[in-house]
Amino acid sequence: MYLHKVEGPRSVNLPDGTVLTRADLPPTDTKRWVASRKAMVVRGVLYGLITLSDAKKKYGISDEEFNAWVSAVAEHGVDALKTTALKKYRQPKVESE
Repeated sequence: MYLHKVEGPRSVNLPDGTVLTRADLPPTDTKRWVASRKAMVVRGVLYGLITLSDAKKKYGISDEEFNAWVSAVAEHGVDALKTTALKKYRQPKVESE
């Protein structure tokens, strides 16, 4: 079996004991971004499997989009990444005067 040379680790251990590998990341030609794929990219970047700049280039996402994914997961969990949950989880915060 031949392994391609890649920058960085091939796998990382997550806090829950599972292992995240590069094979678990979504394909580069992903058109339909479901919550589980977004969560894999977020986990991959946060736990050091790939860098943010690599993820942005590989998947064609912006800083704002990635930061929105991270904040949604941090505040409400993976369910907040679902498109149908936009109304429930992503209401603008009302600032009090």
